[in-house]
Amino acid sequence: MYVKVAVIAGVKKEKFTQTKEDHFEIWVKEKAERNMANMRVLELIAGHFKIPLNKVRIINGHTHPHKLLVLDL
Repeated sequence: MYVKVAVIAGVKKEKFTQTKEDHFEIWVKEKAERNMANMRVLELIAGHFKIPLNKVRIINGHTHPHKLLVLDL
């Protein structure tokens, strides 16, 4: 399953919203440095779909705010 995510990093309060079935907007406290924000996004998506963290991967947009993730369900 493919999921599109828009990420805003470095905010004071985390927020997780689902705009469509496969589109999410995520605000994370971690800064976009040393892959910290990406890891937090993966944790939040895995928790939302109740799957292990190793079943979620970023396949496009590692360094951009718009990311494409794949979930191995």
